[in-house]
Amino acid sequence: MSDITIGRVDAGPAVRSASDLYRAVWRWHFYAGLMVLPFLVILAVTGALYLFRDQIDALVHADLKTVAIQESVVKAAPSAMVASALAAYPGTAAKFTDPATPASSAEITVATEAGKLAVYVNPYDGKVLGSLPDRGTVMWTIRTLHSLKYFGSFARSLIEITAGWSVLLVATGIYLWWPRSQTGGVLSIRGTPKRRVFWRDMHAVSGILVGFFIVFLAVTGMPWSGVWGDKVNEWANGNNFGYPAGVYTDVPMSDEHLDHVAKTSWSLEQAKIPQSPSADAHGAAGPIGLDRAIAVFDRLGLHRGYAVSIPKAQDGVYSGTVYPDNLAEQRVVHLDQYTGKPLIDMSYADYGPLGKTLEWGINVHLGQEFGLANQIVLSAACLLIVMLAVSAGVMWWKRRPKGSLGVPPMPADRRVFRGLIAMLAIGGIVFPLVGLSLVVMLVLDWVYMRVRKPNRRMMA
Repeated sequence: MSDITIGRVDAGPAVRSASDLYRAVWRWHFYAGLMVLPFLVILAVTGALYLFRDQIDALVHADLKTVAIQESVVKAAPSAMVASALAAYPGTAAKFTDPATPASSAEITVATEAGKLAVYVNPYDGKVLGSLPDRGTVMWTIRTLHSLKYFGSFARSLIEITAGWSVLLVATGIYLWWPRSQTGGVLSIRGTPKRRVFWRDMHAVSGILVGFFIVFLAVTGMPWSGVWGDKVNEWANGNNFGYPAGVYTDVPMSDEHLDHVAKTSWSLEQAKIPQSPSADAHGAAGPIGLDRAIAVFDRLGLHRGYAVSIPKAQDGVYSGTVYPDNLAEQRVVHLDQYTGKPLIDMSYADYGPLGKTLEWGINVHLGQEFGLANQIVLSAACLLIVMLAVSAGVMWWKRRPKGSLGVPPMPADRRVFRGLIAMLAIGGIVFPLVGLSLVVMLVLDWVYMRVRKPNRRMMA
């Protein structure tokens, strides 16, 4: 009878002579790889593409996003551009996005009966260039795939699990890579692709080169996770209606969150939007209108390309938001729709230490903080992650016994294994979904051991 279990029948003399700690680490490195390598490949490929989102979107959607520069022409008024958009696509204007460069079109978000549309308008002549579904560019699709939101809310929780197990993968990988008198495979690759040692060395070398980036991307990606990220966001924004310390002023606040009306930074997702006092409260004749609101935002010095959320209710506000590559130029300003007075004006400088640290990490994660160098380094890291996964798969396929999954052997002294699990449990407490997945893997490992022993006795 052939062995069709998921483990190895005989580990062999070389493995039997390995230390119990090495066995325990190797076993959990294998489990970590099973858990995350498929997801790491998806995240690496989509992440590498998203690093160049502006360039790719400008190329793919050039007919909508790019216009000819006309320096001698006075640009159309924002209200005129909104009117053109509504004439072409009837509905309600929800947001106006200022052209980021002289060669960029303006974007008007229109709420229609069929859903929201992003309508692109030439700012020089006010003519409509066309439309896409809101957040319907190719890069928004890539971003949705990268965050796993494309597959539903449950899949988004896998971000936390993948991030936690990725850290475990790197930690155990460094231990296994650590030189133990071998003459190669530390920073050099031996053999040819026909030999297993080539793939072992390829995996080890690419892993040690990219390990830091895997941990960094995992940690900075945690704010988007389904459980940990949401809870930390609520905790970090739990005071003063979610605004950074020192920014909140004594103005009426609505129950609407900033993240619901405009693209915002992670630190401000829970921030609530202030309310405009009624027109009667200060004797104003009526709302100032979009053109005057834009003029105020320009006077306040918001970075080009800012978005303006247009108030829908009598107590609504004009919310100007912009998140350029330079963190120092991030800005959120809410204007009283009747007077144009700034009710709240905040920037990156107003964030607390936690907010600044998280936003800096997110900015680097997105390839923005250090410009082109940031994009190139992280795209190279993404390529190495794919190589790491491919080499792991080939190496495993060449190593595994026929008809077996090839799980590394359990250490002879089970106390070593239990000690390693105790250390892993600490991470499981900090990151609940990682802890839950750890319990599931322990149960599966226990079941496998119980099933494997009878199978081996049957073969005896």
